[in-house]
Amino acid sequence: LFQVGGAQALAALAYGTRTVPRVDVIAGPGNLYVTAAKRLLYGEVGVDMLAGPSELLILSDGSSSPRFAAADLLSQAEHDQEAWTLLITPERAFADRVIEELEAILAETPRREVASESLRRHGFVVVVKDLQEGMELVNEFAPEHLELHLKEPLSWLERVKNAGVVFLGDQTPVALGDYYAGPNHILPTARAARYSSPLGVWTFLKRINFLYYDRGALAEAAKRVVPLARVEGLEAHAEAVKVRVEDG
Repeated sequence: LFQVGGAQALAALAYGTRTVPRVDVIAGPGNLYVTAAKRLLYGEVGVDMLAGPSELLILSDGSSSPRFAAADLLSQAEHDQEAWTLLITPERAFADRVIEELEAILAETPRREVASESLRRHGFVVVVKDLQEGMELVNEFAPEHLELHLKEPLSWLERVKNAGVVFLGDQTPVALGDYYAGPNHILPTARAARYSSPLGVWTFLKRINFLYYDRGALAEAAKRVVPLARVEGLEAHAEAVKVRVEDG
């Protein structure tokens, strides 16, 4: 266990020092400098992901309290000025009430300057035709955190294709996952949930492929391998198979 941090800690882990042993995989979130270091070190070591600014998307049918949605959006916006906060709903009146609530509680929050700038830069309220259209936008955006403020959130869960973590129902705020509930909270951001997953045991696992042919199987495969190798002009490849068949 080493009490180190920042880009310099990643360099120590990637290359090793007199006191810090070299590692094969570096995982975990960090600031812009840590992310830049992970990008530079990728290939020298494996990295779990390049985490960007935090994100929250709420899909609501308008059945829950607008204050709940506003509180959750603000809790995300207070992270930093680059945090993303989005509300998607088919209910325009509900969207208006959330905005009103957000403005009211924003004036009282200690980090209002940071949160205000975050909302100005990356805060969005989107009114859609219906929840299905809303879910299509969810999967396109692929948020880090997704809250489903719906009457029957479980019935919509299988339609979520791209998200880091899904918080089901209006009694399951992101703050719960930040500090207490569920698996780890190191999640893909910047639409990376389209092709990657949260940090887990599998991050530290790898696979090894293997092949085994006996003489008969190789002779059968040679009928296809030798012509393909010759089409590519790689005669030594063809010969590596052919010599075994002929010696048999």
